Amino acid sequence: MLTEYIIAFFISMVPLIELRGALPYALVAGIPTIPAYIICIVGNMLPVPVIFFFARRVLEWGKDKKFIGRFFRFCLEKGHKGGAKLQSKAGKGLFLALLLFVGIPLPGTGAWTGTLAASILDMDFKSSVTAVMLGVILAGIIMGLCTYFGLGIFSVVS
Repeated sequence: MLTEYIIAFFISMVPLIELRGALPYALVAGIPTIPAYIICIVGNMLPVPVIFFFARRVLEWGKDKKFIGRFFRFCLEKGHKGGAKLQSKAGKGLFLALLLFVGIPLPGTGAWTGTLAASILDMDFKSSVTAVMLGVILAGIIMGLCTYFGLGIFSVVS
C-alpha cells in the first residue's frame, strides 16, 4: 500500500498530469479519500515555490541554447499566453482568475502553468501561492467527484 502512496505523490508532481491524474490513480488504487487528497495536494504544491522563483529565469536562460531552446521557448510562450489570457479576462480580479485557471481541470491549466503565468505577470509570491493552492484544492474536488461518479457508472455496467 505504501507503494501506491509514493506513486500518487510523484504523479502529482509531474507537469501536465499533476493532481488531475494522481487523484484518480490514488482513489482507484484504494487509498482512502482524505489521505489521497493530502498526498496529491502536497505533491502538486511542492514544486510551486521552485517554479515561481526559478523557472522563468531558467527558461529565459535556455531559450537560445541549441538542444533545449525549442522546448524552453515553448514553455515561455505557454506561460506568456496563459498570463496574457488571465490578465485580459481578469483585470483587477487576477487572484480569482488564477484560482479558476488552476482549479478548472483542463489540460495545461494546472499549478505548473498557473505558477509560471503568475511569475511572468510579476504577481507577488504570497497571493500567487494562495491562489494556486485554492485552485489545486478546487481541481481535487472536481476530479474526486468525477472519479467517484465515473467509478459508480462503471461498477453498474459491469
